[in-house]
Amino acid sequence: DAMVLCGILLKIRFMFGCCYKSVLSCFAQWEEVSGYDDGMNPIRTYQVCNVMEANQNNWLRTTYIARRDVQRVYVEMKFTVRDCNSIPNIPGSCKETFNLFYYESDSDSATPTTPFWMENPYVKVDTIAPDESFSKLENGRVNVKIRSFGPLSRNGFYLAFQDLGSCMSLISVRVFYKKCPSVIANFAVFPETVTGAEATSLVIAPGTCLTNAVEVSVPLKLYCNGDGEWMVPVGDCTCSSGYEPAEKETACQACIPGTFKAKQGKGPCSPCPPNSRTTLGAATICPCRTGFYRADNDQPEMACTSVPSIPRNVISNVNKTSLSLEWSEPLDTGGRDDLLYNIICKKCSVERKICSRCDDNVEFVPRQLGLTEKHVFISNLLAHTRYTFEIQAVNGVSNKSPHSPQFASVSITTNQAAPSPVLIVHFLSATDSSLSLSWLPPEKPNGIILDYELKYWEQEQDEKTASTITSQKNSIRIDGLRAAASYAVQVRARTVAGYGKYSRPVEFQTQNESIQEQLPLIIGSSTAALIFIVAVVVVIVVFTPGMKVYIDPFTYEDPNEAVREFAKEIDVSCVKIEEVIGAGEFGEVCRGRLKLPGRREIFVAIKTLKAGYTERQRRDFLSEASIMGQFDHPNIIHLEGVVTKSRPVMIVTEFMENGALDSFLRMNDGQFTVIQLVGMLRGIAAGMKYLAEMNYVHRDLAARNILVNSNLVCKVSDFGLSRFLEDDATDPTYTSSLGGKIPIRWTAPEAIAYRKFTSASDVWSYGIVMWEVMSYGERPYWDMSNQDVINAVEQDYRLPPPMDCPTALHQLMLDCWVKDRNNRPKFAQIVNTLDKLIRNAASLKVVSNANPGPSQPLLDRTVPDYTTFTTVGDWLDAIKMGRYKENFINAGFTSFDLVAQMTAEDLLRIGVTLAGHQKKILGSIQDMRLQMNQTLPVQV
Repeated sequence: DAMVLCGILLKIRFMFGCCYKSVLSCFAQWEEVSGYDDGMNPIRTYQVCNVMEANQNNWLRTTYIARRDVQRVYVEMKFTVRDCNSIPNIPGSCKETFNLFYYESDSDSATPTTPFWMENPYVKVDTIAPDESFSKLENGRVNVKIRSFGPLSRNGFYLAFQDLGSCMSLISVRVFYKKCPSVIANFAVFPETVTGAEATSLVIAPGTCLTNAVEVSVPLKLYCNGDGEWMVPVGDCTCSSGYEPAEKETACQACIPGTFKAKQGKGPCSPCPPNSRTTLGAATICPCRTGFYRADNDQPEMACTSVPSIPRNVISNVNKTSLSLEWSEPLDTGGRDDLLYNIICKKCSVERKICSRCDDNVEFVPRQLGLTEKHVFISNLLAHTRYTFEIQAVNGVSNKSPHSPQFASVSITTNQAAPSPVLIVHFLSATDSSLSLSWLPPEKPNGIILDYELKYWEQEQDEKTASTITSQKNSIRIDGLRAAASYAVQVRARTVAGYGKYSRPVEFQTQNESIQEQLPLIIGSSTAALIFIVAVVVVIVVFTPGMKVYIDPFTYEDPNEAVREFAKEIDVSCVKIEEVIGAGEFGEVCRGRLKLPGRREIFVAIKTLKAGYTERQRRDFLSEASIMGQFDHPNIIHLEGVVTKSRPVMIVTEFMENGALDSFLRMNDGQFTVIQLVGMLRGIAAGMKYLAEMNYVHRDLAARNILVNSNLVCKVSDFGLSRFLEDDATDPTYTSSLGGKIPIRWTAPEAIAYRKFTSASDVWSYGIVMWEVMSYGERPYWDMSNQDVINAVEQDYRLPPPMDCPTALHQLMLDCWVKDRNNRPKFAQIVNTLDKLIRNAASLKVVSNANPGPSQPLLDRTVPDYTTFTTVGDWLDAIKMGRYKENFINAGFTSFDLVAQMTAEDLLRIGVTLAGHQKKILGSIQDMRLQMNQTLPVQV
């Protein structure tokens, strides 16, 4: 588009002037006359025709023209010029052109004499020549020329026309500028924009989205070129959700009632999906009708659906203590294809007709919740027990319904069954030809145990060579074994229903041949009597089982001699490192294989000494092997040997598949029975009893230094702290503020204050380990500082019982934490106490009512206030149940008001199936309710 700054010539006042080289005065040579245009219409023109005189310099100037922020001006001129050849007797100075000038000024300040009539201060635009001229006998032919100039910077300007000796008429002058008009493109409005200072300039015009439109991409702009034309737009807008394009995509109008548009875009509104409706305009979603719902991940374009009806045609088949269930799909799936099934198991009392949830050890194959199959196999039920099973049909909107899922129910009574497997086999003692063992009765005897069958075979031989013996007690002595040999042992129980399954194989080892066998040779000598008496004393003191005494390798003048005496040298060719599994104090810890001549290949753990070690580092590294090599007990990590004659230097031990006890418990939070946990504690206590009898003080007994194998056997390890008590500590677990490396949270008060380390201080540490095990790897004293722990213990603060911890076990912990070390139990007493608890399983069902957590007076702590957490996910993290955040979110429990109303059934429905985890979450929900001043019952 072009906008006119000034109109035709007659609407502009002109100033005439002429200048001669010797004359300062000016007079008009341009004349305003009447004439006719090409259509013979009368017009007024300005003419000049002084061709007969030489040195013409005739000027014609417009009035002042305001610029109006225009940077480039266009001038359209209509004029006629007479052909010089048609004029007779003219001198050679006749012209057929004229010049166009302009002069900028901030105000209308020109006079007849200023600015001077010359090229400077005027700025020349161009010399204008006609396309056609005319002769005397012809009518004037009108020429049209357009010129532009810029950039302009002052408030306004004047135009000037200079004649240098032509015969011409100036018919009209139109002054204008170019602009791009306001336009709507890509659902955005771009304002009217004036072109730039140059013909090639591009001027950016910012855009604004239409009403009810939003930006899709930025920046939103359009370029205006020098010809007043818009270029391709940059950026894009589109109609908001709830609005659709209208008026040929120049507006966004609201969706009419009964239609919706869920997302922004150029698409039209759509009718409401089935089972939904809306009575409002500009709808972004159509709410579901009563009884219909959308799942959280359903799109608004999807139909609303309902919950399924009950499963049909349930068929049950009981086989002793196992059950198979089959069923048919519900008649009504709710209009969805994400149908799943949950099995709710309830154990019922026949007399009182009261049902409770089944135990955690009932097994469901393929699973209990989220079944896609229409069948399930259930095992590990109790014999002669009545059960009710509810088969729920659920789909993606079942959690939206205020009603519980519909289910089909079936009740059954189990038959007589074989006993469950024996879980743990304990080592009692060994000779060179016998092993004495005991074990725990099955958790589910399913009747009266008639006897036990024990199967054993030498590890070097095949299981097919196994022998079996029976015992009516849960202990036995196996005789006739080979000395210094390893035997695998399995036990199973028998009732009138038959044998149960064998326990997992456990390895035990007989002792080396006794020195007693050599006594007859000594007695035959000439000094037989005296030597015999001395030998008997030596045997009684040194070699009686349990009387072996630990020898500190640092008492050797040459510590390498201790390594040679207590650790077997292994040829490096027998060791194969497979992967690095961690880092130790002196180097890497690896998993690998060991193949000794004449023995089967086994997995081993390998500690390597890093390159560039000092002689002291090598001595300290190998000293642990000198210590371990003196121990031989099923609950102490077993040393296979060392590699010292090649690089790298290695310590090779048995491989413990489940790693450190603390991390193993944290990864399996809530997944073990109390009996299993007590069995682990019993193994640790048995190992410590062995060390105490050898007069060895561990000094760093903690769950992180207990290793667990695939059979859940716990073994004491890490015999390094006693060597480094004077070294600087970098691990925050240890502190050097008291003059050495001490694990404050696990250490007895007298060891911290006076560095008095004894088996009694190890008993204190064992109590902390018990607390770690029963809390599934919780950090002792939580986030208290080491100094806070020291002060609290000094003030007689003791850790409270972990959640669901049997009272008897917490009492044993408190016994281990008695301030007077002489009053603490010995490890032998601890082992006996745990054995009694295991035999009397009912004593482990009494649980303390004390709330787990720090005590209020010492730590000024309270139950975590749910209002301090921003989201439900933060609350779950705080109670260490963060693994269930997605379960809560997907099920719609995203506010604390909803969480406070949850029951055990709700937790089971969203996938919290472990009883321990359910209790932990429900306990925190109960605290939340108390903080809300609610008294809703919690179902546990």
